[in-house]
Amino acid sequence: MNENINTVKRRFGIIGFDPALDHVIDVAMQVAVTDLSVLVTGESGSGKESVPKIIHAYSPRKTKTYIAVNCGAIPEGTIDSELFGHEKGAFTGAVDSRKGYFEEANGGTLFLDEVADLPLSTQVRLLRVLETGEYIRVGSSKVMKTDVRVVAATNVNIADRIAKGKFREDLYYRLNSVPIRVPALRERPGDIYPLFVKFAADFSDKYHVPTISLTEEAQAMLRAYRWPGNVRQLKNVTEQISLIEKERLITPDMLKPYLTGPVGSNLPAVMPSETDRQDNMQRELVFKFIAELQREVRELKATVAQLTQNPQMYVQGAHPHHHVLPETPMPGSGQYPLVTAHEHHGTEPEQYDDSEVIEDTADYSMDGMEKQAIIAALKRNHDNRKLAAQELGISERTLYRKIKGYGIS
Repeated sequence: MNENINTVKRRFGIIGFDPALDHVIDVAMQVAVTDLSVLVTGESGSGKESVPKIIHAYSPRKTKTYIAVNCGAIPEGTIDSELFGHEKGAFTGAVDSRKGYFEEANGGTLFLDEVADLPLSTQVRLLRVLETGEYIRVGSSKVMKTDVRVVAATNVNIADRIAKGKFREDLYYRLNSVPIRVPALRERPGDIYPLFVKFAADFSDKYHVPTISLTEEAQAMLRAYRWPGNVRQLKNVTEQISLIEKERLITPDMLKPYLTGPVGSNLPAVMPSETDRQDNMQRELVFKFIAELQREVRELKATVAQLTQNPQMYVQGAHPHHHVLPETPMPGSGQYPLVTAHEHHGTEPEQYDDSEVIEDTADYSMDGMEKQAIIAALKRNHDNRKLAAQELGISERTLYRKIKGYGIS
């Protein structure tokens, strides 16, 4: 099963080696072949959204529709319409009939994130569709049928909501056929530094800046921090440091301002002052501008080089001595499509197409990521081992031993 778990990690970009994380993936794969409802719990930012994607991708429904809905982001007055649809004239603004997510996802999987935020009236409707597959559009009396696999998630203690009368106990048991708890990042401290390394490499490629690394003392601080925002917070911190800090080898003093909570028992985090925050904001804008400028210059050079090597790409103009370049959008002109990631807030469902999943063959093991980091550092320093060792925060002797051990030429 370990080989299968590693395949899932590569496929969905999951980084981590902790047994608790492997258990989550194992359970998700086992329950995928059934139609049981699953309730995913865990703190905000811990990566709960990966579980329903795994379940859908390894289920018999994988060729059907996958829709993810953030229940907490939809106003209470429109949540029933979003989930179950409405008829024309059902309420002010309902100028046409509309399908709900249960109808759109028929035959597929529906992920209800932040399910504990649903109003009680909607919980009654949800319970009915889970038990019978039946629902009624808003403004209609016609009973409709759907065949949807529901995976729900929450970051709150539902038992407390039940005790306060804010969540139906029968709905909880119906959703909780198979419970899956995603561990917080602080519960798998061995995964913190590998995640940092992966994020640092990603942002180095994204912003075209040298990869940041940590001294051993900074690594210890990173592992000791509680990470209340979990993986999402670690990713944001890594991005901020990659953009803002001039030095690429990060020390504890440089790391402290980015950690906004308790770090261990004897090492409190230091909040940046207002002046520091303003300076950091200015430096971040400068770094973003430089990174974008570097990207545009590289693209322009590549275009010129390609045209120089292939003179036939020039287009003969109207005048015999005039030549016109092909109509290729210039870098930075705004004509290139931008691919961005959006978090769904209830207005449009997130569609997941299993056929478009690209298998990631990169080696995300500890050794694999360390080897790539060493190779990248050597390239950046033109094979100067002393400078590469300083950038990596290790001794030159340790670097030589690792180069020999990994067979790096």
